[in-house]
Amino acid sequence: MKKSVHSLQSGAALIVAMLVFALAAALIVGIQREFTLFYQRGANSFIGEQAYAYLLGAEELASLALLLDYDADKQAGRARDDLGEVWAQESTPYPLDEGGWLFGEVEDLQGRFNLNALAGEVRSETGEPRYSAAQSQFIRLLQTLEQPALSQPEAVAVTEAVADWLDRDSNPSLNGAEDDFYSGQTPSYRAANQPMSSVSELRAIANVTPELYRALLPLVTVWPRSSKPINIHTASLPVLRSINGDDELLPLSLADGEALIERRNAEGFVDKDDFLAQPVFADKPLDKVSTQLGESSSYFLLSALVEIADREVRLYSVLERQQRQVNSLVRASGSL
Repeated sequence: MKKSVHSLQSGAALIVAMLVFALAAALIVGIQREFTLFYQRGANSFIGEQAYAYLLGAEELASLALLLDYDADKQAGRARDDLGEVWAQESTPYPLDEGGWLFGEVEDLQGRFNLNALAGEVRSETGEPRYSAAQSQFIRLLQTLEQPALSQPEAVAVTEAVADWLDRDSNPSLNGAEDDFYSGQTPSYRAANQPMSSVSELRAIANVTPELYRALLPLVTVWPRSSKPINIHTASLPVLRSINGDDELLPLSLADGEALIERRNAEGFVDKDDFLAQPVFADKPLDKVSTQLGESSSYFLLSALVEIADREVRLYSVLERQQRQVNSLVRASGSL
């Protein structure tokens, strides 16, 4: 009998020991998992901060290049920005000490069309079209797109819708849209009736399809502050084709646009007068168009990418150069 009790006690002790072991193992596994998660979060945070520090370094290098260009222009006695300058050169990947690479490129935002220039009434008191120089240029720019291909009436409808989005009243243009239209959308919203703060606002405007938005994205911009002229030395082919006579609503032909690009790549334009004296502009009234054009730039876009620890982190920074000072007006970042 005593032996039986002793056996039962031994069995109970073994079961208790096994339970304690199982509990300890469960606690160890839980602690290990929490430690792994904590370590991963800490590592991700460290890598993210390290990557962002590198990207800010790329921003500093871009600012330095813009300042060196400003000094060179001042020494030469002329304010000019073109695609042959140091800031516009194709970047070389920069190797990082910890492994990985840093990439960066700078684009002249004044080579794009400023959407905020479209504000203003588009109809006269008689109801006849009365487009500003900027509105006429945007109508032409829309017609240079290959996909989607827009007719002139479709380009007019998009332009008037954007103008209505920007103006301060709630009176729609003939082909435009105001609160009455947007309140019927799902979800409903209202027209901004103020300057755009981001090109992404185009997605909310009537007549702007996702396909049209994607096509316009590399061609347009919004100035964070005052408007600036389009730089003839850096503008893309579609933007150059949108430069035509004051009353023309059709863009330059593809051949004429390519002729301007070819001349710019070969010899460049001495100045704005030399640009407007090109044969493609012969006998065209260009007084209003001339006021939309310039040769120097104040706004630039830095696109930087860092690859580190199998991660890619990007930075988009809008840089404003005012004499010997460069400020970052807008920063947007992301990771893949």
